[in-house]
Amino acid sequence: MALSCLSRALRSLSLSQTPLLSSQTLAKLIPDVQLTLPALSHSTNLQLCRGFLTTASLDQNQTKWKQRDKYTIKPIGMKKTGGRDHTGKVRTHGIGGGHKQRYRWVDFQRLRFEEGKEDQAFDEKVVEVRYDPCRSADIALVAGGSRKRWLIATENMQVGDLIKTSGVIGRMAVSANEGDSYPLGALPVGTLVNNLELRPGSGSVYIRAAGTSGVLLRKVNGTAIVQLPSKQQVQVAETCMVTVGRVSNVDHNKRIIGKAGRNRWLGIRPSSGLWKRKGGWAGRKIKPLPPMKSYVNLPSISAA
Repeated sequence: MALSCLSRALRSLSLSQTPLLSSQTLAKLIPDVQLTLPALSHSTNLQLCRGFLTTASLDQNQTKWKQRDKYTIKPIGMKKTGGRDHTGKVRTHGIGGGHKQRYRWVDFQRLRFEEGKEDQAFDEKVVEVRYDPCRSADIALVAGGSRKRWLIATENMQVGDLIKTSGVIGRMAVSANEGDSYPLGALPVGTLVNNLELRPGSGSVYIRAAGTSGVLLRKVNGTAIVQLPSKQQVQVAETCMVTVGRVSNVDHNKRIIGKAGRNRWLGIRPSSGLWKRKGGWAGRKIKPLPPMKSYVNLPSISAA
């Protein structure tokens, strides 16, 4: 009985915001228990309890798997963001849930020499071609020299193929095979290309989705003009690297979802059921193609 009274008194001390009880008050409440000096000193040092935090830290939403310095071919664990940024606010609606995914680090910088072999072309062998949950195209694990890396697979790439990478622009255009990577200046006009760089050495940015390909239209004064899958044309330096052929998984746009649950597996949430009036965006519009984008700093005519 005395022990239960003591525990109740201590609980009231820790949870209430009233001043702490003195030793004489405790002696009146619990006359059967003789409080010793250490117990009194411990009771006088009791402080108000702080409630536990019920929300997770915002640092958990930071994609630290993107901040790795050392390259690895092992799958990297990811955390779902739910369309939220680092502050916890929803920035992109329609994202949430879905099956757990792991990220395969794809090396988009194709021309990556080994030490001591900067002036030589190198070959790599395709070890594996597999499905990637984080992108629409398939990816290929290639090995060459003393390293392995993941690349975007092309349409007809198979296990055992040898793909070549070269950064040399010769006097004559090369006859490249599918999956090989060359600068735009080394390829003949009319070649189907993918994984296009905007600036030399920056890594591919354009034409990376499943089944897409661009066309090398012409080469002018050290630059190359490429037509993107959207029919827009871009002008880049002829030293920018590209991969020959189309991106794999050509039938990606023909897939059938079949039910609402499949979209939930993919992490796509349904839109709200509110009826929305169609505005001016609805209906077909015939618009001219946008002007060509140039990523080359060319000298002006007046300077010449």
